[in-house]
Amino acid sequence: MLSEATCRQIQTMMDKYPQKRSALIPALQLAQKEKGYLPPETLCEIARIFSLTPNEVNEVASFYTMFYREPVGKYVVQVCTNISCLLCNAEQIMEHLTRRLGIRPGETSPDKKYTLIEVECLGSCGTSPVIQINETYYEDLTPEKLDRILDNLE
Repeated sequence: MLSEATCRQIQTMMDKYPQKRSALIPALQLAQKEKGYLPPETLCEIARIFSLTPNEVNEVASFYTMFYREPVGKYVVQVCTNISCLLCNAEQIMEHLTRRLGIRPGETSPDKKYTLIEVECLGSCGTSPVIQINETYYEDLTPEKLDRILDNLE
C-alpha cells in the first residue's frame, strides 16, 4: 500500500490536469520513490486510483527504463548501448563494469549495492560513451575514468 501522503500527492497532481491520465508518469515516479521499485500490487493500486486496468499502468511502467519493476541496488548503473555509444567503445565500458561489479546487465549485486542495466539511449550522443548512475550522467568514459567514478561512490 502507498502511504497516505503519496496518495494525496498523486491526487493533487491529477487535479492539475484536464485529463487525469496525464499524471500517470509522475504518479509512478512518486510510488517508485516511496517503494524503491514498482511491484505488481503498487501498479494495481495506481490503476485503481486512475480508474485504469493494471495492464494499462503496466504498459507505461514497462516502456520506460526509469521505472524498476524489480528491486534494484543502491546504485543503478545504466549503460547506453545505442549506435553513437557503441561506436565509441560502449561495449568496452559494459565489459569493464561486468568484471568490476561481478554482475551482468539486468542483475543486482549480492550486496544490493549495484544494479547494471543496458539502455537504448541516454540522449548524450556527442559525449559518448555515457552511463547514468542514479540521476547523474557520466560522459566521455574510459575504463580508468569509470574506475575513479565507482571508487568515489564507495
